Amino acid sequence: MGALPAAPIRTAVVGFGVSGSVFHAPLIQADPAYALDVIVTSDPQRQAEAARLYPQATIVSTPGEMFALAGGLDLVVLGTPPLTHFELGAVAMAHGLNVVVDKPFVTTVAQGEELVARASDAGVQLTVFQNRRWDADFLTLRKLLGQGALGEVRTFESRFEWWRPDGFGNWRDSATLAEGGGLLHDLGAHLIDQAIQLFGPVEESYGETANNGPHAEAADTEAFVSLRHTSGVRSRLWMNGMAAQAGPRFHVLGSQAAYTKWGLDGQEPALASGVTPSDASYGIEPQESWGLLGVDGSATPVPAEKGDYPQFYRELAASLSGRGQLPVQAAEALETLRIIENIHAFA
Repeated sequence: MGALPAAPIRTAVVGFGVSGSVFHAPLIQADPAYALDVIVTSDPQRQAEAARLYPQATIVSTPGEMFALAGGLDLVVLGTPPLTHFELGAVAMAHGLNVVVDKPFVTTVAQGEELVARASDAGVQLTVFQNRRWDADFLTLRKLLGQGALGEVRTFESRFEWWRPDGFGNWRDSATLAEGGGLLHDLGAHLIDQAIQLFGPVEESYGETANNGPHAEAADTEAFVSLRHTSGVRSRLWMNGMAAQAGPRFHVLGSQAAYTKWGLDGQEPALASGVTPSDASYGIEPQESWGLLGVDGSATPVPAEKGDYPQFYRELAASLSGRGQLPVQAAEALETLRIIENIHAFA
């Protein structure tokens, strides 16, 4: 498939849980480059909510019904559990459709390599929704690193922790490793990707995983990852859904200063509450949430960059129209998955 015409990109969102309803549908709806034409969900309550929020969209119950409409579509967004990503992605490509896959990309590296090959053979574009490249705190840290504000960075600590002793209340709570379950697979895809974006390729990795949840067959509910980058930086990453007290989101130590940031990016709760990307408040972090730069005794708050999840879809639109690169290369998601697979093999 060549570059798409200038008309809105005709889009289907498959799945209307957190991924489809909180992230993809609102971001697509807010971007004039797209038309949200089809939403796939089998849940009657979600169908009703999708129809209320997006009256212009056709609501169908199954991917098969959506693929029957493929002649009127350009793009399929997969906001479904990872176990379904390979098959749905492959069928979409066979219909000549471009594909966005939410992370986790797929359940194995072999599946990911096969999807990349099929996208190339079909002449369609394949990308992975690594939206946390556009978190406010990540963008702020990347700016500080570009300015050399920390000197030579030695260690990067990154945490994604919260207190959910009863779990997510969805498929994540019981998903096995073979099904793409576990926090290392889910959140590790974000934290490892962020570390590589900041400090470059990884030459050594190891990790620890544990399941402290109520489902014995499920994958990990907490994980730790250590990465040694070829740049010399050591990244230490934690993910935990049962942390009664969360550690700092970022703690970065350099030769001249450190940067410490507490609390998670606010775009997800904002979108979940009905805030849209067109609202003036979207992506703006309050001053009390800003990170601190400096040394003990003289650290100062750093104004946060504006969080910008919509940038993913802006860059995708440019790529689909032949005017730019994909926001996330599938090969980058594959490299992250290789690290996760390696850790699971030895953890």
